[in-house]
Amino acid sequence: MSSAEPRTVGPDHLWSVDEHLEDVLTTVRPLEPLELPLLDAQGCLLVDDITVPVSLPPFDNSSMDGYAVRIADVSGASEEFPAVLDVVGDVAAGSAEPLRVGPGQAARIMTGAPLPPGAEAVVPVEWTDGGLGGGPVDAMRARSLSPEGAGGHVRVYRPVEERAHVRAKGSDVKAGDRVLEAGTVLGPAQIALLAAIGRSTVRVRPRPRVVVLSTGSELVQPGERLGPGRIYDSNSFALTAAARDAGAIAYRVGAVTDDADTLRATIEDQLVRADLLVTTGGVSVGAYDVVKEALSHVGDADEPGGGVEFRKVAMQPGKPQGFGTVGPDHVPLLALPGNPVSAYVSFELFVRPVIRTLMGLPDVHRPTVRATLAADKALASPKGRRQFLRGTYSGGEVRPVGGAGSHLVGALAQADALIVVPEDAESVEPGAEVEVILLG
Repeated sequence: MSSAEPRTVGPDHLWSVDEHLEDVLTTVRPLEPLELPLLDAQGCLLVDDITVPVSLPPFDNSSMDGYAVRIADVSGASEEFPAVLDVVGDVAAGSAEPLRVGPGQAARIMTGAPLPPGAEAVVPVEWTDGGLGGGPVDAMRARSLSPEGAGGHVRVYRPVEERAHVRAKGSDVKAGDRVLEAGTVLGPAQIALLAAIGRSTVRVRPRPRVVVLSTGSELVQPGERLGPGRIYDSNSFALTAAARDAGAIAYRVGAVTDDADTLRATIEDQLVRADLLVTTGGVSVGAYDVVKEALSHVGDADEPGGGVEFRKVAMQPGKPQGFGTVGPDHVPLLALPGNPVSAYVSFELFVRPVIRTLMGLPDVHRPTVRATLAADKALASPKGRRQFLRGTYSGGEVRPVGGAGSHLVGALAQADALIVVPEDAESVEPGAEVEVILLG
């Protein structure tokens, strides 16, 4: 899965955000294409151009319930002087051998049914007496008419032009047309088109399988009793949801205790279903940060391209980061900090682009805009670090939400943007123009 080895530098090297991201992205490549059933291919990148084997519609058909007629037979028809035609039978949707309509004749036809030979147009049933005698039927009566009753006569009270209420063969797409280009992301409309032209499978780059693990003996699963000194595990839920939002098939493993052997065994168990592994917690310098210990001995850490390197990245929040590959297939692994905001910001900056790269998408980053800072006071920022503050964006302005603390989940839930303060700025004044990463 990896196409290059992560760069290795000294342990004291302070990586810039751009350096770390570049190193991560050059180590992963798009997943190999697969032939998938249509619904499994939703959200995936199309590998090949799609051409149409048959025209749509494949035959001339009626767009209305009504009567298939010849133009000359209803020319000049009016309520005072209706055209009276012999009804030769019914043509229902799916009819394989439609009736022939001759002079002075009509065939009752249903929406989607093939236009009978000899017929040139369709008269809506509301323009007729429905074959019941009397005046024109109203729309409600027309919809309730039984399809039975072939034979007899129908009175037509209006003329029609040639091809009126007829969907022409190939009016949607023609056989041989290229209707989808390689690189298209398949959504509901594209899936519908593939089904309409008879495709049951399609060749795509699959959605990557992302396994998310949070670490920490203090973590309790939501719904369980919260004891002293314990907190609920929110990171695994946040990152799993974020991975799905990015297009991945994501699996949440939940909290793993602060034990290196347990974490190592858990990761090795998960490799069978992972195109990407994401851990959160245990990557700083604390005495119980077992992720470093565990990940330096997972799978093929001693093989070329294997193992995980832990780094300091010049950013706030999210300075401690880990990245590498594990297992015999060199599955990429990103180790994120444990503070909720640090983990989420790190995901947006590093993990989301990896997921989008694995999918083969050309644009892997969130959109960015320039916006005016709408704040009550200047924003302080540590020099030498790129800061990412939560904010709300609207109408060309961005307003900070909450403070800079990496534990402020409530503020994160209100944000739809990240305000970027560059490394060389120690403060940003209200009214200044800033870079904004749009999250929604």
